[in-house]
Amino acid sequence: MVTRYYHPDKYRRDESLGWLFMRAKQSIGAECDQRLNDHGLTHAQWVPLLTLHLCGSCPVAELVRALDIDAGAVSRLVDRLEAKGLCRRERSNTDRRVVMVSLTEQGEQLTQQLTAVLSDVFNAHLKGFSHAEWRTFVELLQRFIANGDALKAAHEAPNSPTEAS
Repeated sequence: MVTRYYHPDKYRRDESLGWLFMRAKQSIGAECDQRLNDHGLTHAQWVPLLTLHLCGSCPVAELVRALDIDAGAVSRLVDRLEAKGLCRRERSNTDRRVVMVSLTEQGEQLTQQLTAVLSDVFNAHLKGFSHAEWRTFVELLQRFIANGDALKAAHEAPNSPTEAS
């Protein structure tokens, strides 16, 4: 049986995880944008750069999935990043239909600065947290995401009922 933390008659926005996650994302994004403006990067540009930095060279289709935006938008983003000399596209050696995206040396250098900015922004948002609280927070979010991934997998599995209660 699933424990119920939310009830329709007592639902409050300030306790809604969706609203709280949205506000946290907005706050982090706004602060990152403010600090990364000096580097000439928008939110839409630094997120794929960070993804490529952390994941390495990847097919465009994988970048589409990682960023959760449509292929046309990713293509336009990569065009802009390529024009700035931050990434490059190359056909896969093993499958010519696949286009790989990777960071250039300039892109790698910029992402070093990017990770420093992100670290500062996250640390500022964690002001007042103990190290143990931070670890617990990360572990709880990871568990929350794993629960969501399990729900998604259950919905995608053929003839597989999800737990309704």
